[in-house]
Amino acid sequence: MNQKQASARAPASIGNVAVGFDCMGLAFGALWDEVTAHVCPDKSAHLGSVNGLVNTLPAEIARNTALRAAQAVLDKAKTPFGVTLDITKGIPMSAGMGGSAASAVAAALAVNALLPISLSQDDLFFCALQGEAASSDPPPPDNVAAAFYGGLVLIGNGNSSKITPIPLPEGLTCLLFHPDIKVNTRDARDLLEPNVPLTTAIAQMRYVGGFVAGCFLNDHALIAQNLRDGLVEPQRAALVPPFTAARAAALNAGALGCSLSGSGPSVFSWATNAKTPAVGDAMGAAFDIVNCPITLYQEPLQFCCAAVIP
Repeated sequence: MNQKQASARAPASIGNVAVGFDCMGLAFGALWDEVTAHVCPDKSAHLGSVNGLVNTLPAEIARNTALRAAQAVLDKAKTPFGVTLDITKGIPMSAGMGGSAASAVAAALAVNALLPISLSQDDLFFCALQGEAASSDPPPPDNVAAAFYGGLVLIGNGNSSKITPIPLPEGLTCLLFHPDIKVNTRDARDLLEPNVPLTTAIAQMRYVGGFVAGCFLNDHALIAQNLRDGLVEPQRAALVPPFTAARAAALNAGALGCSLSGSGPSVFSWATNAKTPAVGDAMGAAFDIVNCPITLYQEPLQFCCAAVIP
């Protein structure tokens, strides 16, 4: 091995995408995390510099998704060396944007680029998933799969061989509002009831099927009928007080759908390109009414995924 360092980056992501709790994710390329791995003599992963939106991160492997993913790659490959990771956080933390997953995926890819023989895609995915366990254990696969494989994905059983890409509909924009509110993923998961009424489960299955069909058919009307969450969103809506008003404003302005991004606090909506300005203004006004500062990110629905930086 002659290469002494390698860099990779991974995009933000929208977990659940309203209809698919823990089984659907969307890569969102408006924001990225970047990790550079430097070879070091021992066989452990170490934290180097941290910059971007934050300047400190946990130095313990168990508490840092990037370090934990890097260590998983080192252990799986049985390397004779370790790595020091420099991390640039371009994705806000505790924002419902998949920042912890992006760091894990970027770290796994960067360390893998240093190996004389690369790990398989399956092994790399599971190393990144092990990294995500530092944020939430057991780790939900939706954000990791979206950042790693890119685009819109459906995950079956957390097994990478069961990950199915879903076509991205044409002519749509994804808007992502990040309010100045903190939501801890573990806390948001602890709120969820272990059992739901049968009628709720049946309705949600209809939404999932209709949404996936709408994406394959590029049918905006079918997507609009089904891009909704009657299962988890009602249990979490109170964590983001402006959400209900923002969602109503988005739908009234013509959005196809609007929901929490992952466990929140970020809120996403899909809108036709023509309706995007009106939807953005309406949602922004809903946050403004309650004096909640927000940052808006948006981009046309388009494929993006994690990659090693040449």
